[in-house]
Amino acid sequence: MHTGQSTLGLSVVLPIYNEAESLPTVIPEISAVLRTVGQTYEILAVDDGSTDQSVATLRELQAAEPALRIIEFRRNFGQTAAFSAGFDYARGEIIVTLDADGQNDPGDVPRLLSVLEEGDYDMVIGWRQNRKEPLLTRKIPSRVANWVIARASKLHLRDRGCSLKVLRRDLVKQMRLYGELHRFIPEVASLVGARIGEVPVNDRARTAGQSKYGALSRTPRVILDLVTVSFLLVYVNRPMQFFGAAGLVSSGLGAVLLAYLVTAKVINGLMYGIEGFRGYSIGTSPRLILAVLLIIVGVQFVMMGVLGELVMRTYHESQGKPVYVVRRVWDGDDGVDSVH
Repeated sequence: MHTGQSTLGLSVVLPIYNEAESLPTVIPEISAVLRTVGQTYEILAVDDGSTDQSVATLRELQAAEPALRIIEFRRNFGQTAAFSAGFDYARGEIIVTLDADGQNDPGDVPRLLSVLEEGDYDMVIGWRQNRKEPLLTRKIPSRVANWVIARASKLHLRDRGCSLKVLRRDLVKQMRLYGELHRFIPEVASLVGARIGEVPVNDRARTAGQSKYGALSRTPRVILDLVTVSFLLVYVNRPMQFFGAAGLVSSGLGAVLLAYLVTAKVINGLMYGIEGFRGYSIGTSPRLILAVLLIIVGVQFVMMGVLGELVMRTYHESQGKPVYVVRRVWDGDDGVDSVH
């Protein structure tokens, strides 16, 4: 993994996949805005295995924009990998993320940067206004997903789907993205206690190219990643509380059902004698099979919790990784000794 040295003010991370038509407009627009900010900057264009002329277009644009850096993947690895590579190679103190399709307005970046500094936030994300998207296939699924994610993660945001974000370098270096977790960057950031703000931003219609995915087609993946994120947010450092609780419930239900069957057989025997005892068979009862299955599943859940605890112990001890994250250390009456 490449870790860039922090020598610049801003790094703009731009994941790209088959956006050759949009890039000639988007890159100059981003550059024009960044030149007004008054900080040194770079634009990290991460090409995620494009099959069109995106890389060739970027090479042409690089002649007019020396701050443009191109990271070309060997093949398509996905948007999460593109963000991760951009974060690894970024040299700026502040990292800005944007989509390459032109729907995010670069003109909103200075406002997000201002809120980041004035509000002492670790991350500020865009909240799209007057969204130009189909109601049934994009808006409604997005609202439902936002509600579900908010309930599961306890992180209440108005718009999780906006790619326009600004993040502090120290926060980015503490996050690890994999799978499809680029959709849950605020939730991943909350794992390390990030302070997150929202700012209304402009939402523009795509003027070139085509969308690479729809809300309905990605729903199954989002649901599965939501389960992952929910587990990480609540139980990542205490897996026994999750698996152990499920195991106790399952084993408890199985034990209660088994006790009921045995008690019913004994009572039947007391009421009707030996014939009643023999006549009340539980050996082939589906309820007995269910009781035994519940107990076995409960034991397996508990063992998964034990294994999870061992994995987390190995994870922390092998890397010397602490179980806490320090945001900053204040030294003296009015100064900051260091920021982590």
